[in-house]
Amino acid sequence: MSSAAGTAPQHHRLWTRDFILAALTNFLIGMVFYLLVTAMALYAVDRFTASDTESGLAVSAFVIGSVVTRLFTGQAMDLVGRRRTLIIALVAFLAVSAAYMVAGTLWLLIAVRFVHGLAFGAANTTLAASVIGLIPRGRLSEGTGWFGTSTTVATAVGPLLALQLTAAFGYDSLFITCTAFAVAALVVGSIVHLPEAPGHRSSRRFAIREMLSTAVIPISTVILIAGLAYSAVLAFLNGYAQDEGLGAAVPSAFFLVYAGVLLASRFFAGPLQDRYGANVVVYPLIVCFAAGLGVLSLWPAPGGFVIAAILCALGFGALMTSLQSVAISIVSREKVGTATSTFFLMLDAGVGVGPILLGVLLSATGYSGMYLVLSGVMVVSLGYYWLVHGRASRSARASRRPHRYEVGRPNTEPAVTVDVRQSP
Repeated sequence: MSSAAGTAPQHHRLWTRDFILAALTNFLIGMVFYLLVTAMALYAVDRFTASDTESGLAVSAFVIGSVVTRLFTGQAMDLVGRRRTLIIALVAFLAVSAAYMVAGTLWLLIAVRFVHGLAFGAANTTLAASVIGLIPRGRLSEGTGWFGTSTTVATAVGPLLALQLTAAFGYDSLFITCTAFAVAALVVGSIVHLPEAPGHRSSRRFAIREMLSTAVIPISTVILIAGLAYSAVLAFLNGYAQDEGLGAAVPSAFFLVYAGVLLASRFFAGPLQDRYGANVVVYPLIVCFAAGLGVLSLWPAPGGFVIAAILCALGFGALMTSLQSVAISIVSREKVGTATSTFFLMLDAGVGVGPILLGVLLSATGYSGMYLVLSGVMVVSLGYYWLVHGRASRSARASRRPHRYEVGRPNTEPAVTVDVRQSP
């Protein structure tokens, strides 16, 4: 393994000022997302007497906007700079967060949701791509895992806070709270120092062929499949619990357990992947996710939901950051932005399109059958992962052929080139 001589000692630290600020900014925008997604369908029905289809569109318009903007954010970071892209996105995110209070019609609400998704996707992609340059070499998987924890905490706190606010003070209090979080995100995001991609040039123009990273599409397809499967948990778990007579407390417990276990997994999943390679982690994580979906199908009881939450957290939750580190390890440093946007575009596509496709499956199989089918799909995805990455990673480790990977550094330091194995 080679490294630049004279690397400053602080480059071995993961928890630097800028890493913490970037994670905090990501947490704040994540809180806005989860506060709103929890209440939006019911708000559309109560405020505008929306149909089931219209209320679903009010929810999914945000995800659609996020998918669209991820097509452009990778190049935007290269052309205008990561810091400028983040600030522009956060300013727009704040403006649209405040617009919910003046959205007087259903279609105006849907339009606000779409634009909000655009701003969220741009900010989230910029942070996820830029934080790679703040992570020490040799701790890539660990660092991306801990950064992803900022979203994990938001998934637990956001929905609970949304329910309490709307029950006690109404929807306006929810929108005011979201605006406050957006203000905080802009303040924190404006003081974080993000490392720029090497050689970005503002004179370049957008190129359609550079909107997606073709190199990471195969591995990103794994997270698309997993995202589609997890959308069944997000969209239908509450209905499944009610159908089984379990009450509303059981799904809430599911997500609390999910968040806690996922947080605990950060202590070992990332370090194991950094030390032994992706295969040692990814295969067990996919198996855990498949098992979790299987438990949901076959044991629709409070105990079953708790066990399923543990397995799904070890599965999908940890798998997301593990595959992200794989994706960025197979591209050159200047392509990390586009690779990151491609990865999250595929994730958003799976989570966003999943409920539509699975609604058809649900009508044919019921809840239990749907989760059982998805468990089987994740088992099949083991073979797909082996085809697109697993076998190559194993061969590279066996032959001990190094793969050159450049780890980004803050603007004040040169990039450091290190030799790592084919698998991150």
